[in-house]
Amino acid sequence: MSATSLPNANSAPAGYQRVYVWELPVRIFHWINALCIVVLCATGYIVGAPMRMFYAAEAYQQYWFGTVRFLHFLAAFTFTFNLAFRFYWGFVGNEYCRWTRFIPLKRWQQKEIVEVLKADVLQTKLHGPISTGHNSLAATIYIGLFAACAVQIVTGFALYSSMSLGLLPRAFTHVVALFGSEFPIRFLHHLMMWFFLLFIIVHVYLSFYHDYIEGRGTVSSIIGGWKFEKRKHD
Repeated sequence: MSATSLPNANSAPAGYQRVYVWELPVRIFHWINALCIVVLCATGYIVGAPMRMFYAAEAYQQYWFGTVRFLHFLAAFTFTFNLAFRFYWGFVGNEYCRWTRFIPLKRWQQKEIVEVLKADVLQTKLHGPISTGHNSLAATIYIGLFAACAVQIVTGFALYSSMSLGLLPRAFTHVVALFGSEFPIRFLHHLMMWFFLLFIIVHVYLSFYHDYIEGRGTVSSIIGGWKFEKRKHD
């Protein structure tokens, strides 16, 4: 085979074109967010149900719990500012990450939700084109996810406000008064942790499932940014 006949490593398969979907800031947000959620769930579970790791009486041998709390608070602040950046990028980023793509107001978006539901739940074959970025069902679910993130931030900093002098936690002291006590806030915060754990399982499964049924690089796109879509013929 001659050198001129070798395939270009950057070229798309025949009949498909490469589309740059996820910009670098979006990909960085995704992986920071994923890491924060894992750390928050793991440390949050321990904080909610502390356990004795050692039997020695010396305080320094029991300080592992202080480290767990520190990691939880560090991840919480990172999670909050990372989410604030994503909110901003939803206004200035490319067409695939804009907030206008998340709200299914258009008829084709509503039809796509039904189509993807059939494929995901009933395992039917996809008919017709599916959005190159987030499909309309995923985009709608992400609106709920962002709302859940906001709930965790508010309840988390409300619980932290009684033991912190920081400006950000202290801004949420009124939340405790609004609920009457810390107990319902703690319960809601803990309940949302299980929501995030369930979301992780479903999200990972559907990402690989759509990678398989669509064949457009769904999983690899969150690493490199590129997806594939069928060429539009004249």
